[in-house]
Amino acid sequence: MNKRYGWILIVYITTLLSGFIGLPILLELDIPRDKIPGLWNVISFSIGFLIILLILLPEFRNPLNRDERASWSRTAGWAFIGIPMVFVAQIIAATIEMQLLGIKPGSENTEMIVELTMSVPLLILVVSVIGPILEEIVFRKIIFGTLYKRTHFIIAALVSSLIFALVHRDFSHILVYTAIGFTLSFLYVKTKRLIVPIIAHVAVNTTVMLFQVVYRDEIQDLQKQLKSVEFIIGG
Repeated sequence: MNKRYGWILIVYITTLLSGFIGLPILLELDIPRDKIPGLWNVISFSIGFLIILLILLPEFRNPLNRDERASWSRTAGWAFIGIPMVFVAQIIAATIEMQLLGIKPGSENTEMIVELTMSVPLLILVVSVIGPILEEIVFRKIIFGTLYKRTHFIIAALVSSLIFALVHRDFSHILVYTAIGFTLSFLYVKTKRLIVPIIAHVAVNTTVMLFQVVYRDEIQDLQKQLKSVEFIIGG
């Protein structure tokens, strides 16, 4: 791993842990408590995003492995196919969790993010765009890319996807996050262009966030109905 990638990992980890410093600072500024976590996420991820882009600037000007990358027409095709592929991977993994492992549907991580977004609407930009781009740079380009040069695809994809899953701290749904990471790694390998998994990741996050925020009340009503059905059947 070159020094540039090492610095990117340091910046990303610092961004994830920066709340220990940033949250107390915002508390002193007389900002409503319910807005502080979401606001700090907007600030920290925006700053981290800009720093990482600056670090990668030389690589943008002189891309590596230029000859190995897919043509733009093939890239567009895989980007188009990649979005439903990620959704299908999620559905299959979630079905396995429910049917075989007995894990209940619903994600505490997603619910928490939606709550923060309702308080700080600007956070949707971080969750839908900035976050996915950073994650693809870190988990696909750097971690997966480094491992893939030294090991088999399955090993590189599995290890990077497990780390991707653990970072989200939604441990009951590690299988779902791993399936997503595995699919995004596959898209990256097929095209050698990071833009493909970025497009898929951004599209999926944006769709989920808009659905969760716009149809929030309807989803809660549906969940209550499903619980009632479960109770009647179980009784």
